[in-house]
Amino acid sequence: MKEIVFAGSRPFTLGVELEFQILDRQTLDLVPRAPALLAEAPPGVQDKVAPEFMRSILEIQTDVCGSVDEVAEDLKSSIPLLERIAVEHESLLYSASLHPFAEPGDQLLSVGERYQRIMDELQYVGRQFIAQGMHVHVGIEDRDAVIGVCDALQVYLPILLAISCSSPYFRGEDTGFCSYRTKLFEALPLAGISGYIGSWQGYLDEIDLLREARVIRDIKDLWWDVRPSPGFGTVEVRICDIPSRFVEVLGLTSLIQALSAAFVEGLVPPTRVSPQILRCNKWQAARHGLDGRFNDALGLLPTRNQSLREAAGELLVVLRPFFDTFGGRGLDAVRNLLDDRISAGRQRELMKQHGRFETMITKMQETYWDE
Repeated sequence: MKEIVFAGSRPFTLGVELEFQILDRQTLDLVPRAPALLAEAPPGVQDKVAPEFMRSILEIQTDVCGSVDEVAEDLKSSIPLLERIAVEHESLLYSASLHPFAEPGDQLLSVGERYQRIMDELQYVGRQFIAQGMHVHVGIEDRDAVIGVCDALQVYLPILLAISCSSPYFRGEDTGFCSYRTKLFEALPLAGISGYIGSWQGYLDEIDLLREARVIRDIKDLWWDVRPSPGFGTVEVRICDIPSRFVEVLGLTSLIQALSAAFVEGLVPPTRVSPQILRCNKWQAARHGLDGRFNDALGLLPTRNQSLREAAGELLVVLRPFFDTFGGRGLDAVRNLLDDRISAGRQRELMKQHGRFETMITKMQETYWDE
């Protein structure tokens, strides 16, 4: 068995991965132009862009950053450049977790043995998976600490999801969900809630069991909502829809950094909680966004049972010392998210006003860089 070594990293450093849709500028439908855009990325950006499962998706990554402000500068140096390359190919980059009217059957799989192996197994379920997300890595120094962060974080992941919801439409229909991407993702066999792990040894034992049972080949086959990333020495938060505005990316990144630091410092000890509560909280976030209900199974917040919007507000108060430590624009960015309508709500409002997905996409895309 290949040994899993936790690299460790400077505490609370950040890495962000954003998955953008590639749309035709005229039809605004998904188009498989990622290979062309990747081929034209200049040397300074080449190592920050990557293909994704489908050729209509492009991932943009940051370097390791010491702060949210550094994340902002890093992404501001790469996203606009890729936007200009997209224009040269009669395309644009669009930030939402599901395209509202694209047909999954029209999408082309990216080239690669791993992608083909996954699709061969997933079949129709895999063909539906044309979703995009945002992943945030936070540096953790100690391997047992990263498991503690994963165990505690999974209780509060629905708050992050509720803030980020950006996928209400699929195949031309309003799904009734604020994040239908979440439900598509949960159809995958190794995705979603990991459950309580307890220790680094517990993590190794789980991986050994799954490898011996031939359930997985590699730890990357586990698409958990939050997971250790041993090679980077990070905790990787994967539950979020991709935000529809750049300022939301920064706010969520700041919140994830503060939460991770709070759990490393032992603000609330992780313990095993009911998987039914975890699943119900996640359902509420995916279905209703910030209007859903949240049960705080670890007792970090003053109020045990309340709306996700109220829980998010209390969380900001609890985490204030950690936001102050990291400085930058983090706390204000998150507050703005709670004061405004989430992406799913803005999309629905635009559809109510204009009645056309194309108009909704155009107006959402035009506000990506708004403060």
